[in-house]
Amino acid sequence: MVLAQRPLVNEYAELKQRIKRQGLLEQQPVYYAYKILFTLALLALSIACLVVFKHSWFQLLNAVFLAFVFAQIGFIGHDIGHRQIFRSTRLFELASFMAGNLVLGWSWSWWVDKHNRHHAHPNEADVDPDISIPLLAFTEEAARDKRGFLRFMVKYQAYLYLPLELLGWASFLIFSISFLRQKKAKCPKTEAFLITIHYLLYFGLLFSCLTVWQALLFFVIHRALFGLYLGSVAAPNHKGMLVSDKDTQLDFLHQQVLSSRNVRAHPVTNFWYGGLNYQIEHHLFPTIPRNKLGEAQQIVKAFCKERGMPYHEARFLQSYQEIFRHLYQVSAPLRVEHTS
Repeated sequence: MVLAQRPLVNEYAELKQRIKRQGLLEQQPVYYAYKILFTLALLALSIACLVVFKHSWFQLLNAVFLAFVFAQIGFIGHDIGHRQIFRSTRLFELASFMAGNLVLGWSWSWWVDKHNRHHAHPNEADVDPDISIPLLAFTEEAARDKRGFLRFMVKYQAYLYLPLELLGWASFLIFSISFLRQKKAKCPKTEAFLITIHYLLYFGLLFSCLTVWQALLFFVIHRALFGLYLGSVAAPNHKGMLVSDKDTQLDFLHQQVLSSRNVRAHPVTNFWYGGLNYQIEHHLFPTIPRNKLGEAQQIVKAFCKERGMPYHEARFLQSYQEIFRHLYQVSAPLRVEHTS
């Protein structure tokens, strides 16, 4: 896909100046102190329920609740990874390892590496790791290139997308182990040690409070819903939006805006998505603290309107309709081949 080259005007610099003048790039220590303490309180509540209550049905509800809590911790880890909370490298690394490796049980170095590549090339074929997924295809060309089992999966990807997200936690762990074994991390032994401690504490707590079968069921429900939650939050961000390639000529501003989708803001939506429903603003200015994204949106939307630049914002359900419609359409040629 080739788009016309735009005039060499640094529109992004102008937009950034508007954002800076409003003080939206400044750190928000009080807000994040509250968010961290509140989320840790939720984690403590789940652990207390696990220790105190012995009813198996209640523990299944607790597993669902803990999946929600883990995702909230993941959102805080995401903000840490973008240096929204700590600018100091020492505090950044310490907090990242605690949130990612010790609490969530995956390599934060792997995630930061993957996520930085995504931010640099959102929805860019063969470059963005978030669309380089063997079991999915986001363009017809990618769908036609699939073979064997992968071709079968892509053929029905619109129906399989959410079930696959139930395994998201496992893929994160597998990629983390691979990343650390290849010694791409700065401190691979430290990260591996913290991940090991995570699973020792996690399973130690489960098996000390529950029967073996209850513990295994708790584990399956907790991890599956954790993966589903993260996947459902990440999906509206870029799926079904512009997919570019090496021949696409876009400046930074246009690539970030045209490849991203916002989910309409609401206090409940903002909380549920961890602020990632403001995906356009987040991609343009990754260091903006979460509680300032709403103010940034007003500036960005007005800026885009001034220049006639498409700015896509969808309602909650509409965003998922667009995603599944896109997944269904790009895999349509494979189903046509099957019926012909």
